[in-house]
Amino acid sequence: MTPDWKQTLTFVSSKPFHSMKNIFQQAVILIVSLFSAGLVEAQTINYKPLIDEIQQLQKQFVPDSRVAIFNVDLKDTLQFPLILTGKTDLPDARSQLLQLLKAKNIAFVDSLILLPSVSLGSQTWALASLSVSTLRSKPDDAAELVTQVMMGTPMKVLEQSKNWFRVQTPEHYIGWIDGSGLQRFTLEELNQWKESNRFMFNKLSGYVYDKPSKKASVVTDLVLGDLFEAGKSKRGYLKISLPDGRKGFVKRSDCISYSDWVGSQPDIEVLLDFASQMMGSPYLWGGTSAKAVDCSGFVKLLYYSQAVILARDATQQARYGEVIDHTNVNILQRGDLLFFGSSAKRISHTGVYVGKGDFIHASGRVLVSSIDPLDAKYLPSRNYVAARRVITAFDTEGITPVKNHPWYNRIK
Repeated sequence: MTPDWKQTLTFVSSKPFHSMKNIFQQAVILIVSLFSAGLVEAQTINYKPLIDEIQQLQKQFVPDSRVAIFNVDLKDTLQFPLILTGKTDLPDARSQLLQLLKAKNIAFVDSLILLPSVSLGSQTWALASLSVSTLRSKPDDAAELVTQVMMGTPMKVLEQSKNWFRVQTPEHYIGWIDGSGLQRFTLEELNQWKESNRFMFNKLSGYVYDKPSKKASVVTDLVLGDLFEAGKSKRGYLKISLPDGRKGFVKRSDCISYSDWVGSQPDIEVLLDFASQMMGSPYLWGGTSAKAVDCSGFVKLLYYSQAVILARDATQQARYGEVIDHTNVNILQRGDLLFFGSSAKRISHTGVYVGKGDFIHASGRVLVSSIDPLDAKYLPSRNYVAARRVITAFDTEGITPVKNHPWYNRIK
């Protein structure tokens, strides 16, 4: 999704215009709104150069509005100073904007909000507290589902709107989460969590019980990738503590210790075994869990099972990893990412290569299809245009092992 830059100019007056004289007598407010989602052509010559320069700053700092915020409003009552408003989570972007205005000797009042908002206090971090927590495009239950996070996923909290919180995920994706889906922490508390005895749930689905028995009452469900703190084992069960403080028991054999999870070499065969176990699972736009997935969420989940964090969307995933000649099927390896679209620059779908021309993906449901036009599993609607290899590109942009991510670990 490439940002579409627009410039919107709105002239506001409190009384109707009756004459040219009245026009100049009234207080006219010029609002120049610059949004990373798109700007229209400026209608005032005086502000055009400034608008253009701010637009360039936005393109420089926020080439992808899914992972950063830099929204700027300039309000001018035709009397200096200008009033600078808006929001950004990028301190450097804010600094350069202020320097730009100062260099032009423009008098202004700086009311630009730097996120995280000071109203959050010191609790500017959070952990997802449900088996799967949903992020939306706006603070509204009816808004578009943009992504999901599994229990124990660390998030940066940016701002609050009633019981909704704008957060950023470890892959920098931004969305709004209902307050019931997270537990907020201070940085000190998050650091304590980083050093705790954590385990990852290593099955597609399961449950936490209030006693160490399958006959006990259920505390919550679990899905692949959920993280939680654990104590000692009891009769084959781990006593665990969830991010929101709930406690219970989970089968020890269904879990893997955090140290073993992040310390092991990613295993493509285990990854593909999880993929095959999800055959027939439903498609869900924005879904990233074993319950339901979209195409890129499916790919992301599979690699997360091997302690590797990928970018969220297919258009983003297609930018990262080792480039593979997609036209030569003989050099493709199991676990490679295949991309589909009208061209390599216009990606709309992705899947994971499983061998012999086949790939597994989420399209309506999780299924296996083929890139071979002569194969019965071939889908003419999926135009195969690119391939990337993840396994050879760890610790490069867009491909981060969990063990090296500072939100999960205290990096020394």
